[in-house]
Amino acid sequence: MRLPRLFLLACTVLLLAACGEAPRHTQPALPPGATVLVVGDSLVAGTGATREQSWPAVLQARSGWNVVNAGVPGHTSADARSRLDGLLDQHRPDAVIIAIGGNDFLRKVALDTTRANIEAMVAQSKAVAGHVAIVAIPAPSVGASLFGALADHGVFGEIAQAHAVALVPDAVSRTLSREDYRADRIHANASGYAFLAEQVAEALSEAGWLRH
Repeated sequence: MRLPRLFLLACTVLLLAACGEAPRHTQPALPPGATVLVVGDSLVAGTGATREQSWPAVLQARSGWNVVNAGVPGHTSADARSRLDGLLDQHRPDAVIIAIGGNDFLRKVALDTTRANIEAMVAQSKAVAGHVAIVAIPAPSVGASLFGALADHGVFGEIAQAHAVALVPDAVSRTLSREDYRADRIHANASGYAFLAEQVAEALSEAGWLRH
C-alpha cells in the first residue's frame, strides 16, 4: 500500500508545480462608467508627453471607465500615501490603481519604508474600492536602462500576492526599455504611454476587470 500512496503524492506535487507559483487574482469586470483612481508620480501624470496622452487617459478611452489621473511629478510613496485618503473621499472610486515607487528608488528610500507605504495604500484602497491593483516599477539599474533590459522590482509582486490584489507586471519595464518609447531615461513619450496603456489594459483583462 505504501507504493501507491507515494506515487499519488508524487503526482500531486507535480500537478501543483505545473499550476504555477500562485493562483491569479481575478475579479468581476468593471462596467463602463466605473470610476478608476490612478495614484502615482510623473509616469502617471504623463511627463514627457501631455496629460491627454498619459496612460490613464488612453486607458479611459480604451475601457470606457472614468479614469481619474492622480499622478503628481516627483512624488514618492510617502507623498502618495499622505494624499490618498483625500482622493478616496473625493472620488469614492470603484477601483484604485497604485503606480508609485520610482522616485523612492531614485532617492534611495529604504525598501522597508516603500513597502510599508504601498501596503498602507493597498489597505486604504481596499477599505473603499472593490478592485485594487498595483503597477510594478522597474528596479533601479543604470546598465539595464542603457541596454534596454529593465525588469520589475520584486517588491511589487510580493505585495500583490500577500494582499490578494491584481498586479500589472512588466508594463513600465517594457516601455522604458525601448528607446523609441522614451522621452528621457525615466519618462515615456506619447507612443510609449499608448503602449503602456495597452499593457495595463491587457493585465487588467487577465485579472477580470476589463472585458475584451
